[in-house]
Amino acid sequence: MNKALNKHADITDMTFERALKELEGIVSRLERGDVELEESIAIYERGEVLRDHCDRLLRQAEAKVEKITLGSDGTPKGTGPLDPE
Repeated sequence: MNKALNKHADITDMTFERALKELEGIVSRLERGDVELEESIAIYERGEVLRDHCDRLLRQAEAKVEKITLGSDGTPKGTGPLDPE
């Protein structure tokens, strides 16, 4: 995957939203089936790198999310890790 990441180095600076939008465009093009084989392979590979990038950004965001803990009187007491349910 490092080889693919180097080939698509521009992806590393993309925001989640931009990467997801490009990934959706790739999926749409592949689903339509109007792309030649060689181009299909190339955009599929780019899509894989975009998917990995989006996944990494989501995991980073999840790690930053905290929940507010409340004291016995109902006032905010601090923060703690999010309890993913």
